[in-house]
Amino acid sequence: MAPIAVPELKTQLQQLIACPSVSATDPALDMGNRPVVEMLSAWLETLGFAVELMPLPGSPHKANMIATLGAREGAEGGLILSGHTDTVPYDEGLWHSDPFKLTERDNRLYGLGSSDMKGFFPLAIEAARSFCHQPLRQPLTILATADEETSMTGARELVKAGRPKGRYAVIGEPTGLRPVRMHKGVMMESVRITGQSGHSSDPSLGASALEAMHGVIAELLSLRGEWQEKYNNAGFVVPVPTLNLGCIHGGDNPNRICGAAELQFDVRPLPGMALEELRAELKQRLQARIPNDRIHMEIVPLFPGTEPFEQSRDSELVKVAEKLTGYKAESVAFGTEAPYLKSLNIDTIVLGPGDIDQAHQPDEYLSLDRIEPMVKILHNLIGRFCL
Repeated sequence: MAPIAVPELKTQLQQLIACPSVSATDPALDMGNRPVVEMLSAWLETLGFAVELMPLPGSPHKANMIATLGAREGAEGGLILSGHTDTVPYDEGLWHSDPFKLTERDNRLYGLGSSDMKGFFPLAIEAARSFCHQPLRQPLTILATADEETSMTGARELVKAGRPKGRYAVIGEPTGLRPVRMHKGVMMESVRITGQSGHSSDPSLGASALEAMHGVIAELLSLRGEWQEKYNNAGFVVPVPTLNLGCIHGGDNPNRICGAAELQFDVRPLPGMALEELRAELKQRLQARIPNDRIHMEIVPLFPGTEPFEQSRDSELVKVAEKLTGYKAESVAFGTEAPYLKSLNIDTIVLGPGDIDQAHQPDEYLSLDRIEPMVKILHNLIGRFCL
């Protein structure tokens, strides 16, 4: 079969947007990303990339894609251009155009994933085109992942496999053409307390889960204050770790002793704060607030969590990106797949054409005036780290 023609940049984005790939915690909304990575694979194979699809265990409709041009993947170094292929769900009634139809108006390209972050792939492909017939000293890899918006399962599976291999990576999340070398992590936890229900007229008949939860909340607030005294990073707009009490449920009637209660909270740690160490401290501190053996408590992670990320400002990648963009590398409040690539000993930055203010919003768009500058930045990065 003859290779397919690779469409021009806007047509690529149009076809990617038209291919739904929502990932959601609600199974009724969750989709696969296979059609998206298969489309990317076909284009990249036509350009001479060696392409591998890695299905996620137990989810054959979801897969990562590793496409490599030039020397074998990670021969000695090389550059990885990385993005996720899934999008968040959408509020169809709030969009002024079809979220799955690329619409151009007001010097913008509207569509679900245009900014976060399907729009990055056509730009990466455009930057790579002129290198397809040149001998590369180091490999160029284009990486596409699954389920970033929910569980980070795609990135976790890559780490388990020790793939991809490379020296430098750029993740094209929406940063407004500014390089990012730090972001906070996130962990979401549930504290579940089981007591003993009983008639409220006689407290000895039960053990109140709500009263025990009162002590747990007090300890969490105390621990938050201690962490904020201990950890501080002036490179962030909010320079301390945060802990938010998100929601609480418990009891069923005012005249019954509460038999069960649940609190869900999140923690956003700074670089240097390891999630497992935080979880161990939480367990020790909260368990000490359980008053007696009539009360049982368990702490359950709502998802594995994402570690905080920091790339040294002395990295050659950071310095080159700063020179190309004209901006000093900074921090962002949102999380990315950067800590997973960093754990593979890959110097990593986050740098993309979109704006985070557009992400997860109705009428998401990518500004047309961001396309040419981003392609130029990527072209120069490929030239610097692959030629």
